[in-house]
Amino acid sequence: MAIRGAVLVPVVALGLVVGGAWWWAVLRLVLMPEQSGAIEGAVAAGGWGLSLLPVHVTAARGVTRASRRRRSDGVSDPS
Repeated sequence: MAIRGAVLVPVVALGLVVGGAWWWAVLRLVLMPEQSGAIEGAVAAGGWGLSLLPVHVTAARGVTRASRRRRSDGVSDPS
């Protein structure tokens, strides 16, 4: 349990820092577009792109015992 807490604190801190940098970039682009540059645009676009990632990426299914059953011709069933 102590290891989980020791790992969780830096992960949460990193998430807050990265989230803060993203909001800084987005607000700078919206409020001061003439003063913002390529860095702000890249950070804002990158954060937006990462927000789409969980919708389109799923974990691969592991091989189960049912998927390794042999067919009648001796070839393993891939599905």
